Amino acid sequence: IFIPKHEVKKTYFNKKLLVEVVDWSEENNNPVGRIVSVIGPTNNHTAEIHSILYDYDLSPDFDSLVLAASKKIPQNISKIERKKRKDLRNVDTFTIDPDDAKDFDDALSVRKLSDGKWEVGVHIADVSHFVRPGSVLSLEAEKRATSVYLVDRVVPMLPEVISNHICSLKPNEDRLCFSVLFIINEKGLIVDYWIGKTIIHSNNRFTYAQAQEILNCKKGLFSKELLFLNSIAKVLRNKREKKGALTFETSEVKFVLDKNGFPISVYSKSILETNQLIEEFMLLANKTIASFIGNPKKEGNKHSFVYRVHDAPNSDKIASLGCLVKSLGYKINSSSNNSLITSLNTLSSNIKGKSEENMIEKLIIRSMAKAVYSTNNIGHFGLGFDYYTHFTSPIRRYPDLIVHRLLEKHLVDENPVGLECLEEICKHCSEMEKNAAMAERDSIKYMQVKYMKPNLGKTFTGIISGVTEWGLYVELNKTGCEGLVKAKSIKGDFFVYNKEKFALIGMKTKVQYQLGQKVKIKVKSADLDKRQLNFIFV
Repeated sequence: IFIPKHEVKKTYFNKKLLVEVVDWSEENNNPVGRIVSVIGPTNNHTAEIHSILYDYDLSPDFDSLVLAASKKIPQNISKIERKKRKDLRNVDTFTIDPDDAKDFDDALSVRKLSDGKWEVGVHIADVSHFVRPGSVLSLEAEKRATSVYLVDRVVPMLPEVISNHICSLKPNEDRLCFSVLFIINEKGLIVDYWIGKTIIHSNNRFTYAQAQEILNCKKGLFSKELLFLNSIAKVLRNKREKKGALTFETSEVKFVLDKNGFPISVYSKSILETNQLIEEFMLLANKTIASFIGNPKKEGNKHSFVYRVHDAPNSDKIASLGCLVKSLGYKINSSSNNSLITSLNTLSSNIKGKSEENMIEKLIIRSMAKAVYSTNNIGHFGLGFDYYTHFTSPIRRYPDLIVHRLLEKHLVDENPVGLECLEEICKHCSEMEKNAAMAERDSIKYMQVKYMKPNLGKTFTGIISGVTEWGLYVELNKTGCEGLVKAKSIKGDFFVYNKEKFALIGMKTKVQYQLGQKVKIKVKSADLDKRQLNFIFV
């Protein structure tokens, strides 16, 4: 991008810059731009992370107007507001979240009723009470659409005074919520539910590991409640599986960082029972809200709504996936949607603990349609739900905030939002969600390159995770870091890409390097700018 000489300053050299294209007429070979701002020095950690955000139209900071608006929100709950709500402050309530979480969207409450049934409450932070339509904060939340979770930081959708304090369901604080109260019998069947605004008081903040320890030992704070919730979660999960839900879990890469943000180790995050416990109750709440509004059996139901939809996968992509896994000794049956889901779940079980597990999980995900937001409900293929929405994370997702507003209107039989306007919001939120996911992916790649840079010349074992005309991608066994072995760097022959076998094959020697094959590599280079590792075979 060409910057006119009179706009160039000496202070710009060796800096990462945010540039806006202002002209690209036919007579110019290059687009003409202007410098918007200096991001920071090259090879500076914060500047690199901010560059990733800007690449995807994401901003690392809030402007002064937004921050000023967030500070004006009253932190005390008025007596009038307390009287409007169902008071659940005397019910045992707690949150279960990751170790490093600061924004607590959801809490669970449990109490046994006099008739032997149980009441389980799913309580979601009532962000819509504080962030009103048309306000500076609401417009900012709509623009950002989602919080962005990078390796070393969270860029919240709303300023921290809201996300981490006023709305966060912190222990020993009264908080406003939108809640779903489920009545559950001893067999784990949901016999009734109630939806409405509440005030709660969380008694404790568990990490997933702390809650898991209580489940393992069957003793400790709220052990009776946690054990009951876990038993119900297992019932809910079994029902989903029987009705045709995909159940494979993708592994998540995590880094341990030193005080300067440098990665000192990398590992795959393990999925605990408590992760699944929370997941099941959030799924149940989301499904219940969507069914409550969207069920066509309700007479006169014409309410606009935001659904989380997931289409069935494209047949060509599934055929390609079938060929891929067949080359690795597995098979899938795509004769019907039910057969496909059953075989994918079986495949997921068969690869557990094997070196190719992570690679095949990625291949399955790539073959699936992407879940999006829409006013047109087509159901959710992956979950096996006819009705599904996002209700449970309004602190970090704008669609959830919209769902809260629509739900509140629905409860008093109002519907002021047009479908056309709502569909535009859905498209924007889906796009920003994709951008956030790509930024997260790039931050992981950047950290992987940074982590591997001190290992230049060292040897590692891995698995071929991708095959292309230009080379092979290899995922290292211990760290999950992925790098490229260029085809021209492979010695002993000229290697050609064979699409049917998902392999590079030597023209003379017929030596094959195939998807899923175990290999030994040496780290040749680590390019932080391109966020790319280059390997050579040993």
